[in-house]
Amino acid sequence: MTLLLATTNPGKLREIRAVLADLPVVLRGLGDYTPVPEPEETGDTFAENARLKARAYAHALESHLHRDTLIVAEDSGLVFDALDGDPGVRSARFLGPDATYAERFEAIQRRLIERALRPRTARFVCALAAVGADGRVAFEVTGTVNGEIAAVPAGTHGFGYDPIFFYPPLGRTLAEASDEEKRAVSHRGQAFRALAGWLAAEGDRTPP
Repeated sequence: MTLLLATTNPGKLREIRAVLADLPVVLRGLGDYTPVPEPEETGDTFAENARLKARAYAHALESHLHRDTLIVAEDSGLVFDALDGDPGVRSARFLGPDATYAERFEAIQRRLIERALRPRTARFVCALAAVGADGRVAFEVTGTVNGEIAAVPAGTHGFGYDPIFFYPPLGRTLAEASDEEKRAVSHRGQAFRALAGWLAAEGDRTPP
């Protein structure tokens, strides 16, 4: 079986490949195929966007995919309780697609200061959808990790919002955690471990 990991984000690809490394599957990224336009994420939820992206890439790359290919897409982001769920599904586009994460961190801190009496609790969410080459959904799951927004960014590991996501059980941000520590607790690690378990179970049910 071939898994097409529908992302061009090198940080995400690195995390995902590490979680799925022991599976007897061929792992490919979008860079292994003819470039296609990135689908517009118009869903109101992470799950809707993951499903939308997986189906869009299945359709766009239909002529290049083997029948046994699964297209795996995920949509993830950071949900702030004090900001009524923002930036949520717009996490990657918060302040505009060209904004730096340093600019996003600064804007988030300003908004949290304005709501000083509100909790600094937050959660990372990752919704995953796996569809066949025909576009039919074969598997879906959502992973979540709860934490708090750090007063200042810290750490150089990870990517995206990791430097401002403080994870109390580790006593540091996810950007200060090792790759192994992050994979063990992260929203994306949870979702892709669930995918790995489902794939292993499917393989066990397949006649030799």
